[in-house]
Amino acid sequence: MRLIAVGRMRPGPEAELCARYADRLRPRLSVTELADGYGSPAEIRRREAESLLSALPADSFAVALDLGGPAPSSETLAKQLETWLGLGRRLTFLIGGAEGLAASILARADHVLSLGPLTWPHMLVRVMLLEQLYRARSLAAGHPYHRGGRD
Repeated sequence: MRLIAVGRMRPGPEAELCARYADRLRPRLSVTELADGYGSPAEIRRREAESLLSALPADSFAVALDLGGPAPSSETLAKQLETWLGLGRRLTFLIGGAEGLAASILARADHVLSLGPLTWPHMLVRVMLLEQLYRARSLAAGHPYHRGGRD
């Protein structure tokens, strides 16, 4: 699995959480960080889209994180993840910068995924994605990490 994300993670709590979940993930997750774009919001999205597309291997199954996508439950995401991993293509998650993703990224994506309707700083989105990937793999393995039941 691979994550291509705009922005460079600085040392601190977010980086520590990302490292914690990345270390637990199987298959391993490689992370590629890209420089933030500059200019007007439209220019930033355009520049970041160029960087994301150039870093994305052509044969990847690309999952773009965007508010416009469906927000599945953890259980549903776990099933989707198993399906994606079984495709025989490199699974790559794409996270844009503060201005969001350009339409060209959403058009290239094989799937668009939302982590919910709230707006989050894009560095926290990394943490939330990695935690959900770890949770999904734990569910698939029958590990007790996930406690989704309610009384």
